[in-house]
Amino acid sequence: MFTLRRWWVRHGIQVILAGLTIGSAWAIRETQGAALYETYQLLTRPFQVEPTSQERIENARVLELQERLVELESQNQKLQELLGYVKQKKQPGIVAPIVGRSADHWWQQITLGRGSQDGIKADFVVMGTGGLVGRVTNVTPHSSRVLLVSDPSSRVGVAISRSRYMGYLRGQGSNRAVMQFFDKVPDVRRGDVVATSSVSKLFPSGLPIGRIESVNLDKTPAPEAVIELTAPMSSLEWVVVYPK
Repeated sequence: MFTLRRWWVRHGIQVILAGLTIGSAWAIRETQGAALYETYQLLTRPFQVEPTSQERIENARVLELQERLVELESQNQKLQELLGYVKQKKQPGIVAPIVGRSADHWWQQITLGRGSQDGIKADFVVMGTGGLVGRVTNVTPHSSRVLLVSDPSSRVGVAISRSRYMGYLRGQGSNRAVMQFFDKVPDVRRGDVVATSSVSKLFPSGLPIGRIESVNLDKTPAPEAVIELTAPMSSLEWVVVYPK
């Protein structure tokens, strides 16, 4: 008994401290540190200064300006990319922002913030970074409506750039379209570039439109191919309009 008492006198404090340390660590782990955080908040609350109404308003204004700056930088980057695309073309075009797009007709049509006062007319060709977007169908003094090539009602005469086999393209309401060939056994393969053909009545020939993704030569009444459109239809914000 005496030996146990001597051991406790010499080591009792260490045992108590070790127990408290282990217990605290277990409590922090089980509560995700909530108790410690609440204790910290309780102790520091008297020293915390609540922002005034004016300071809250100023902070909100700063955040708004920061968010606007991020948005403007993003728009500027996309516009610079489009202007670089325009410089590659010999014929100057009319750069136009997309100002209207319905969720119900997302893949069918868009509204541009340029119209007849900017020189745009019906049947003008609309291009975007990557290739053909569509054609102008209606024009007002300050706006234009564009029928997209991804619209299921859209029909475009196209050709395989490598082999020159022709057909027509119809939209599928997505960034994929279907090309139906005029020949029964066309020379076509995955990865082939597709462009508007010389027999197209709506578009000039040679406008890039997409690449072959898959081919079905057994399709009746004519072989078909799935085409991935190269213009980013779902995320367009700016386009370039050209005379037909």
